[in-house]
Amino acid sequence: MSRLLCFLVLVLLVLHQDNWFWTDGRLVFGFIPIGLFYHASLSVAAALVWWWATRFCWPAEVGETACETASEGAGR
Repeated sequence: MSRLLCFLVLVLLVLHQDNWFWTDGRLVFGFIPIGLFYHASLSVAAALVWWWATRFCWPAEVGETACETASEGAGR
């Protein structure tokens, strides 16, 4: 699973280098420049990849330690 995550991050890094929409004057939905739409879509994809990374690759011990520390502080 970590290999897939690394691959997706590398794909996002490569896709971020978009030289092909710099001079394109097309509009998406009639009002959004295609370059802006591309970067907005790329941002949503990056958010989903990072959500997936934290959801499935974050060590469980870190969350448990934080919860134990918070509950100890509340009892004082």
